[in-house]
Amino acid sequence: MAVTADNLRPAKASWRTPLVIIICGCAIALLSFGPRSSLGFFIQPMSKEFTWGRDVFGLALALQNLLWGLGQPIAGAIADRFGLLRVMVVGALLYAGGLLVMRYASTPGSLDLGAGVLIGFGLSGCSFNLVLSAFSKLLPPEKRGMALGAGTAAGSFGQFLFAPFGVALIDNFGWQSALTVFALLMLLIVPLSLALATPPATSENVPVADQQSFKTALAEAFGHPSYVLLVLGFFTCGFQLAFITVHLPAYLADRGISAQTGGWVIAAVGLFNIIGSLSVGVLQNKFPKRYILSFLYFVRAMAIVAFISFPITPFSAIMFGAVTGLAWLSTVPPTSALVALMFGTRWFATLYGFAFVSHQVGGFLGVWLGGIVFEQYGSYTPIWWLSVLFGVLSALINLPIVEQPVARPVAQPA
Repeated sequence: MAVTADNLRPAKASWRTPLVIIICGCAIALLSFGPRSSLGFFIQPMSKEFTWGRDVFGLALALQNLLWGLGQPIAGAIADRFGLLRVMVVGALLYAGGLLVMRYASTPGSLDLGAGVLIGFGLSGCSFNLVLSAFSKLLPPEKRGMALGAGTAAGSFGQFLFAPFGVALIDNFGWQSALTVFALLMLLIVPLSLALATPPATSENVPVADQQSFKTALAEAFGHPSYVLLVLGFFTCGFQLAFITVHLPAYLADRGISAQTGGWVIAAVGLFNIIGSLSVGVLQNKFPKRYILSFLYFVRAMAIVAFISFPITPFSAIMFGAVTGLAWLSTVPPTSALVALMFGTRWFATLYGFAFVSHQVGGFLGVWLGGIVFEQYGSYTPIWWLSVLFGVLSALINLPIVEQPVARPVAQPA
């Protein structure tokens, strides 16, 4: 018997229908993903005010990506064991606090603390990863595919909204006021998270087939070749996304493209990923998920090749944003769906969290190496081509994945 919204919801919470859960989860994904996808626009004003090189800002955001990834399986394990609500509330408060510390940062160390440590750990507790976990646990199986796509698309819509919104705030009120507004908006996650509350795990509300200990679940996953391939492929997703999100605005500015156009390029990525994520949410019920993932990684690689091989114009930049957007976070629904398919939903947040560690290690390297390479050579070209290489490798890595539940002859109670 599957664990659904109906048998997880206490009687007094009958207002939490599947539609309410999906709407509130999508709102959280929008809010949590929006500001962090817009932080690249703070590189130039903050670096100019404090005479920092791009490597300083790059290290802070690289640290954010790494700690987001490392904190994700911990937050996921706590949410799996004790329920999601407290984890999401603490994550939202850390996120808001990190934005405020960043707003008052005047040294590289304080920037690392705010933009790196606090926002990184905050994202691990309130980002769309836990929203997807809540969808997997609270919604019936027939609604999960579309809900996972919608949750991912909502994060992209946050990117679409916050990129031009952030640029407008910076231009009209300054980068400090922009960060303050972002921090206040993060507090909205606290009431929204009430709709995604999950109960503590007990033997009564966990299907017999999913009754595993934490240690057994990890051993099973990392002993499964398909899970390992999925985790390795997800590294590329993080590397490309983080590098482009953080360094693309500065890359375009170096080529004479205005900050406003750069904002619309990042917005185009978010807008077109709504189409991509929703489409993949539907297509993954009709086609093998491994083929979808392979295709997406290959499209990203080819989009980068086309982008850097011709002169950069506002039109080509926006076109790159649109094409890249179609394959941007579209990797998340099939990746998360494969984890749930192979291992069930009992330890979903934990196992997806470990896959996300790989994603964020890639993100750390993409942001950090981007800053270092630019400061050393005055060019991002080596990182662009490294992104192409990783994209092709991930396209190949995902092809051998076996899409079926792991065999469990004997249930092992927690």
